[in-house]
Amino acid sequence: MERRNLVVIVVALLACVPVVALCGPLGKAEDPQRLKVFHAGSLSVPFEEAERDFEALHPAVDVQRESHGSVAAIRQITDVGKSGDVLGSADYALIPGMMYPEFADWYVRFATNDIVLAYNVEKSHYAREITPENWYEILRRDGVTFGFSNPNLDPCGYRSVMVCQLAELRYNDAQIFDDLILKNTAITISEENGTYVIQTPEQLEPNTGKVTIRPKEVDLTALVDAGGLDYYFVYRSVAVQHGLSFVDLPDEIDLSKVEYADIYKKVKVQTADGNTKTGKPIVYGITVPTNAENPELGLEFVRFVIGESGQKIFADKGQPPIVPPVGSGNVPEELKSLVLLESGKHTPTPSTTPPPTSTPTPEEPGFEAPCAIAGLVGIAYLILRRRRGKGEKE
Repeated sequence: MERRNLVVIVVALLACVPVVALCGPLGKAEDPQRLKVFHAGSLSVPFEEAERDFEALHPAVDVQRESHGSVAAIRQITDVGKSGDVLGSADYALIPGMMYPEFADWYVRFATNDIVLAYNVEKSHYAREITPENWYEILRRDGVTFGFSNPNLDPCGYRSVMVCQLAELRYNDAQIFDDLILKNTAITISEENGTYVIQTPEQLEPNTGKVTIRPKEVDLTALVDAGGLDYYFVYRSVAVQHGLSFVDLPDEIDLSKVEYADIYKKVKVQTADGNTKTGKPIVYGITVPTNAENPELGLEFVRFVIGESGQKIFADKGQPPIVPPVGSGNVPEELKSLVLLESGKHTPTPSTTPPPTSTPTPEEPGFEAPCAIAGLVGIAYLILRRRRGKGEKE
């Protein structure tokens, strides 16, 4: 009889073991995998949507984005020492220029853009008058303010001053750069054999009554929105995403068309770090840095961004995707089916979205479950022994 009681009690107690195990350390939810993304400010809106969609496909992943001017974003990895799983730049050339060979050995060109002059149609001075043919005259007027991002930190900044010099060639007016940039900042320019080199010192010293300079172009959006700044040079996609009106600048100066590459390259910018940027069509680049903590997850995110789902996001946000995207350098095998390699080889894309990241399997049980079983058996033994002792006394 006692043996039978012991069996019943042990079976009942063993039934509780799964509950005990779930309540212990083995039942803790897995921490999400962190995906760290450094990117250009102009990628904030499309990458925000890409983050939501990517996390929906990969519930065990937490995408953590950090927005900077592209130069500053890369320096977070190369100079500050942070690890990044993805790097997205508004100028693809910065990746080989600043990251090769130690921090990257490949990149993919995946989107384009162009420079516009954005404004608030209700609050900007002369908003009803400005056109693609007179914008520089409007900016010259007393009381009109304008801005651009820091050329030393952000591609949109050095592209903005390029636009002002290209405007002199387009409109046959040799005073545009002088009146807008030279007179209002410490930026200088020299010319030799038809090539213009703009120098941007560390201290830009803007005349704040006329010009506002911020680390990245999206930092100026709120000022224009509130009427604190009349106009600013910005990417078309940013103006579209924030509902701003803008002057659609001529193709010869907006850095958008391959057909005008020979004109664009007449202007160069030498930044404070001594590097020189040559005018060329705007193309974005993306890579997985060599110091990535989760390189495989980084590649999954890149696959998403450059694939059909990412291309749709960018098209919807007013930023034309490059289809197919173009890969350069030691492009990983996982991406080769999606890109046109610079050699010209391309393999058709087999699927529209990457497969979901596998969820880590739980660790094998350690001591918790066996200890729980042993403890419960011990309790059963004590209960029976107590009952036997009680019966003997009675």
